Order: sequence, then structure tokens, then C-alpha cells
Amino acid sequence: DAKGLLATAIRDDDPVIFIEHKLLYMTQGPVPDEEYVIPLGKADIKKPGRDATIITYSYMTLKCLEAAAALENEGISVEVLDLRTLTPLDKETILASVRRTGRAMVVHEACKRGGVGGDIAAMLMEEAYDDLDGPVVRVAGKNTPIPYNVAIEQACVPSVEDIVEGVLRML
Repeated sequence: DAKGLLATAIRDDDPVIFIEHKLLYMTQGPVPDEEYVIPLGKADIKKPGRDATIITYSYMTLKCLEAAAALENEGISVEVLDLRTLTPLDKETILASVRRTGRAMVVHEACKRGGVGGDIAAMLMEEAYDDLDGPVVRVAGKNTPIPYNVAIEQACVPSVEDIVEGVLRML
């Protein structure tokens, strides 16, 4: 995804802000050798599911996939939707996934108050209210600046356990 999105960002005629998460530098995965682009504004379903949709992006995608694996052991199937870009936002994919599962949770590292998750939750309430089986749940960072100390930083951002708890609370 990083290769495809960066290639697209470089080629875009408009200004693009490309932000990469430092904890993703150590992740490994397949990288195509050939020309590879991903359109801006196209989300990706990283794991299909039937009971709920987790909407996330960046490093939280990895934590949400871990949480989804843990929930599978309990018979709960969650769909993990990686936004990949925040602007443009792929509303069509988000709405289709949430309408399919009937439940939505937004997970991000940013502060819960004033974070992008609030915008997504509001959009879901405005455009998919009748399709939801319950309120949109948000799992987000604490309402504080992220501290430099690694141990304290981990206490301020969502953990796999926080995500699992959020899904269980939602269901």
C-alpha cells in the first residue's frame, strides 16, 4: 500500500500530504517490483467479516487485524476496513461495509475529541442510521499529547485489548 499510495501522491497534480507512521517502518510484506499505484480515496477491506465493521487506518490497521484474529477465536467475525486515505474519504466502501454488517467501530490513534473518528461516526449516523443495529463506537487515543516515553505512549494509544473490548461492548 505504501508504494502504491506514494507513487500516486507523487503523480497527483494537486498538493498531497503523505504521512507515514514510524512503527510501520519495521513491517514486512510483499512489494510489487512492477509499476504499482493505488488511487487516492480508495479504502481496502483487509479482512472480511459479518458481525461488525472496524474502520481504521495506518498503524492501527495492524492492531485491528490482531484484535480480529483474537475475536475469531471467540466466534466473532469482524470486517477490518483500512481507509488508506482520509481525504478523499471512501464513503462508498465505508457505507457498504457498515450496511452489510450492521455495526461500526472507528479506531484511530488521534485524540477521541476532535479526531477524524468523530467525523466518520457522524457521517455514518447521517447516512446509514437506519442500517445500524446500534450506535457507532469509537476507540481512540487519550485526550492528551502523545508523550515521548514509550511506556507512557503505549498507555495513550489504543491497544489490541482496547479494540477487542470495544467490539464486545458494541455487540
